[in-house]
Amino acid sequence: MRYPQGGGLAAHRQQLREELRLQAAERFALGEGSTAIARDLRVSVRSVQRWRHAWAEGGPRSLRSQGPASLPRLSDQQFTQLQAEMAKGPTAHGWEDQRWTLARVKTVIGRRFHLTYTIQVKD
Repeated sequence: MRYPQGGGLAAHRQQLREELRLQAAERFALGEGSTAIARDLRVSVRSVQRWRHAWAEGGPRSLRSQGPASLPRLSDQQFTQLQAEMAKGPTAHGWEDQRWTLARVKTVIGRRFHLTYTIQVKD
């Protein structure tokens, strides 16, 4: 399950996914096919193929969780403030319609918290 504020998987879900990857690695070593592994572990064949490629390149260690890609740039208090700002609606922030887009959220974050993001989005 993804966290709406921080993105990514919760720690216990990361651990479960890592366990699946390591189970797959054991089966790679036995020469089992990707389709059978995917079916038994209830994941996509493409995921198993990616795991197999990583395993072939770096062994089981390459399948261990690396943790979150990055930490959230907003504190919990700032997320709460952002939610309050968004609840006011886009028109309260100067847009003509009631449509929230990623670009608009990014702009509100920049205005409110003086942060900039390097993601490229279209409004």
